[in-house]
Amino acid sequence: MPLPKTLIQNKKVFFAYNQFRKDIFQNLAPRESEVILFIVPWLLSVNHPDFPGYIPDLTIPFRVFGIEQNREIKKRETSFKKRFKCYEQGSMIRYSTEYLEIKGIYTIGSLGTISQTPHSDCDLWICIDRAEYSDGQFDHLAQKVSLIKDWLDTTLKMPVYFFISDIRDIRECNFGNVDEESCGTTQRSVLKEEFYRTTIVVCGKVPFWWVYFNPEEPQTYQEALAEYLDPQFAQDDCVDLGDLEAIEKSEYFGAALWQFNKALTHPLKSIIKMLLLAVQLEQPREALFCHRFRDLILSGGDGKAFIDPSMFTLDAVLGYFEKEGHPDFEFLKRCFYLRYQIKLMSSKLTIKEELAAELFRKYRIDREELYELNLFESWSFHAQQEFGTKIISLLLELYKDISAIAKNVSGLVAPHDLTIIGRKLASSLARKEGKILVVHKPVDSLNIPDLTFRYEARKWRVTAAHDTDTAVIVDSADVAFCIAYVVWNDLFQAGSVRMLPNPTPVTIQEIINLARTIREVFGFYNISAIDFQNFLQPERIIRLLVVVDFESNRESKVKINYRVIMQNNWSELFIRYFNSTEKLAAFLKEKARIAQGVEKHYYVQRSSLNYEKTIERTKKMMAQILSGT
Repeated sequence: MPLPKTLIQNKKVFFAYNQFRKDIFQNLAPRESEVILFIVPWLLSVNHPDFPGYIPDLTIPFRVFGIEQNREIKKRETSFKKRFKCYEQGSMIRYSTEYLEIKGIYTIGSLGTISQTPHSDCDLWICIDRAEYSDGQFDHLAQKVSLIKDWLDTTLKMPVYFFISDIRDIRECNFGNVDEESCGTTQRSVLKEEFYRTTIVVCGKVPFWWVYFNPEEPQTYQEALAEYLDPQFAQDDCVDLGDLEAIEKSEYFGAALWQFNKALTHPLKSIIKMLLLAVQLEQPREALFCHRFRDLILSGGDGKAFIDPSMFTLDAVLGYFEKEGHPDFEFLKRCFYLRYQIKLMSSKLTIKEELAAELFRKYRIDREELYELNLFESWSFHAQQEFGTKIISLLLELYKDISAIAKNVSGLVAPHDLTIIGRKLASSLARKEGKILVVHKPVDSLNIPDLTFRYEARKWRVTAAHDTDTAVIVDSADVAFCIAYVVWNDLFQAGSVRMLPNPTPVTIQEIINLARTIREVFGFYNISAIDFQNFLQPERIIRLLVVVDFESNRESKVKINYRVIMQNNWSELFIRYFNSTEKLAAFLKEKARIAQGVEKHYYVQRSSLNYEKTIERTKKMMAQILSGT
């Protein structure tokens, strides 16, 4: 029976490693970590009207495994009660002969690593054995979790997401269909691999996978588990979440598709995961990253400094691409550095810099470049945009390489998932007639400059204020196209727009007025806000704005002209110009089939002599054409 020889030692090392991860989390986010690591498991295990998560008709309490012996929670319980103005004496963790056990609470992702940033969120897996719960009891747990989340949403800046997970589903890698927070059929074993590699046990049982490992006397997972579950072994502080032996190429390919979906809103974050997937696809015979990481942690002993999952990923990925002589290797280093928001050589060094220093001595970045990267937040808009465009280009190259490796393996990816992701990619990247293209932002917020509208050589140009025309943000013969571009890409701020003197009748106030109308009607590009079901439906126009005679002035005798700005259900925005009513009518008849029930808006300059007449005439014409009469 080799298991007892190593289980105690492995647990000892794992607990030390788990505390190391918690220490990083507490160092980087003191306020959030206090709530997530200690108050959340406590709230799940108590039911009292003074505390968030109270269920009035709860008959059998919930209990996170091991919370009664959790010293860190016990010593904080008095302060917890004061926080919620509860003055009852004694512990709120009531001993009960009957309770519903929560096997454990686990994080997944960047928390407690050098890749944790002020913008990181927290995904918490609340793991239960669903077979132990009736439908009503499960509903009570879901209600309790929802109430606790409501309190967290008003208490913490860090977004916290709960996932109530059945341990049997985790064993079988059943993580549901693609939606806003999960990865559906495009990630099954890949998600479990990430879970094992990055998890922190907040409170509860240790995943058995982490501690059964014994290289000197190898056992299969099932052999070790059978030994552990034997009543004579008399231990129950581990949970069986299943083994993970290998991952099919089809799943790596599906995960790559999903990362492209995520890259549309978080390219810098996604490229790191894409690089990891590329390495895993290139090395199918190598041990899984989670295996290699676990072996590294457990073989180091509890007296050795630990490496966190993000440090391990950085080392493994950069080491591979350096060995392969990747042409963009220097750029890859910059991506890691910026994604992890490390600031070596700065006056204030955090635990992140202390941990990452050795790795960035191994993958060296010049001192001058480090100073420049440290100032990324103050880079010009164009410099940041160029960096984002470079990331998208690299992502596309990675996708081509991955597709070449993964030929004929996409059969296990659900067709509807492929459709969703394909159309989201097209929404962001595809060029179509009249389409407003999307600025690819490496980070959530760019340094948006003051904008100057210039009219030169019969073309409108929008530049950053005080920049030369080498820094053009957008240009077009149509000023309305330029306005729609800066609004759709969330670059428009009314108080920061200027216009150079020019011979056209366009005024700065009309630019601002039209921009505000476009913002009110369409908002700005936010692919993540579009319901996934939209991408499973045929294209249809959901709203449009008709702009009439935008350049005209009170004395203008030029015949009427129109712009039609249209948004479809896939979050694409288009603008078309027509210099006659007949051409507009022909275009609308062509689009009538996909514009049924469209939401219609109109814009005419208030200074127009025939404002009311023009509005009414345009509305009537639109109604006749789109109704087919």
